[in-house]
Amino acid sequence: MKVKICGIRTLEAAKAAEAGGADFIGFIFFSGSSRYIEPEQAGKIAGEITGPKKVGVFVDEDPAQVNEIARLVGLDYVQLHGHEDISYAAAMERPIIKAWRFGDGFSTELANAYPSEIVLLDSFAKGQMGGTGQTFAWREAADEAGQVMKPLLIAGGISIRNVREAEEIFRPFGVDVSGSLEEDGQKSPKRIEEFLCYVKNLFRI
Repeated sequence: MKVKICGIRTLEAAKAAEAGGADFIGFIFFSGSSRYIEPEQAGKIAGEITGPKKVGVFVDEDPAQVNEIARLVGLDYVQLHGHEDISYAAAMERPIIKAWRFGDGFSTELANAYPSEIVLLDSFAKGQMGGTGQTFAWREAADEAGQVMKPLLIAGGISIRNVREAEEIFRPFGVDVSGSLEEDGQKSPKRIEEFLCYVKNLFRI
């Protein structure tokens, strides 16, 4: 099972993710997020990391700005976490991870039709665009999510305590984890290492 560590803001955290075998690291370029990072700083961190794929998270950003940041940082993927439509996606210069919030217009038809390489299913909280640290109705979502014909990432409240359950319910391509790896609002290299070690041993990845 793949692991994406999202909300990276320091080189120390990125190095912990790299050393632990994370498959993706995510940088948040949505200014409304407490995990926002300046593109220039993200580029410096990305330049020091060779293992994980680099993902930039955007929310209804101007398409030209997304592409500019992707080039600056050296992103492998752009994650679209707002209400970007198919015509918006056509303007992207990088492969897309499209995030959908269960309970906020998610449907397998839309997810399958959208021109993304990967589908991410996250929690829905009114007025928030993700990063809530809360799980959603996994068992309720499982049947519909199982009809997604693309690699599926599960996000929203993922931690050591429930990652096994997430795998058993969804059999996903991977998980996206953030809040459970933080202490005092900052990514903890120790927690990142512990999570990746646990998942690697649990699923023998």
